[in-house]
Amino acid sequence: MSSVHIVIPARLASTRLPEKLLLRETGKTVLQHTYEAACGAKRAKGVTVAVDHQRLFDEVTGFGGSAVMTDPNAASGTDRVAEVALGMPAVDIFVNVQGDEPEIEGDAIDLVAKLLEDNLDADVATLSTPIRSLEDLLDPACVKVVRDCKLKALYFSRSVIPHDRSCQVDWNTTNTESTSPNWQTQNRLRQSYQQHLGIYAYRRSFLLKLSQLPESPLEQLEKLEQLRFLQAGCTILVGEVHTRTRGIDTLPDYQAFVSRYLG
Repeated sequence: MSSVHIVIPARLASTRLPEKLLLRETGKTVLQHTYEAACGAKRAKGVTVAVDHQRLFDEVTGFGGSAVMTDPNAASGTDRVAEVALGMPAVDIFVNVQGDEPEIEGDAIDLVAKLLEDNLDADVATLSTPIRSLEDLLDPACVKVVRDCKLKALYFSRSVIPHDRSCQVDWNTTNTESTSPNWQTQNRLRQSYQQHLGIYAYRRSFLLKLSQLPESPLEQLEKLEQLRFLQAGCTILVGEVHTRTRGIDTLPDYQAFVSRYLG
C-alpha cells in the first residue's frame, strides 16, 4: 500500500464567516473537529494542518495536532498542500481535506486515497455524490461532474451537465414506489447528475508540478481549479459516495452543525 498523508489547508481569513475555523460553540473549534474527523481515516499515516497564521498554528498544537506554517500569500489551499509535500519526500499520496469540513467521513478519505493507489496512471482523485434535488441541480455553487465508464472525469461545470434534451428526468418522482419501472428508470437517469465534492488526493509528483501549470481558459471561465488539470491532459478519477457531509461557509451552516453536534 502506498504511503498516504492527509493535509488540511487552513486559512484564518474567511469572507462570509470571519475566522470560522476558530469558532468553538461546541467546546472545540471547527478546525479541531475537522482534524479529529480526518484522523478517522485508516489508510493515512498521519494528518498535518497547513496554516497561514500563528493563531491557527497555536490552536492546532494546543489540541495536540501537527501543524506546518505555510506562505501567508499562497494562492490556494492546493499550494499549501504542495508546500507540505516538499518536506515529505517519502509520502506518495496527499489527501487535501478542507478545514471547514468538521463532519468529513474517514471512509470518504480512504476511498479517494485508494483510487490513486489502485490506478497508477491517474494524477488526481476526487469524489462525487448523486444530486437529489432540482434546487441543487440549478445552483451554480453546486459543481457538477460527468465521468466516463472508468470513473475518469470528462468535465466539471457550474452549469447543468449533462443536458436533458428530451426532458426525460422528472425531479418530482422521488416519492413513487421503488419497485415501479418508472421509478427505477428515473432513479437511473438521475444518477447521471453528480455533484462534485471538494476533497482531492494528489500524487506527490503531480503536486510539485502544479505551480508550473498556467491558469487555463476553462478555469478562468468557470472559476474551477480542476479544469486546469483537465486542460493540461491530467487524469482525474471520480469515486462516488452516497452521503454528502456539509461544509461550513456561512453562519447558518455553523449553527446547523452546532445543533447536530449537541443533539
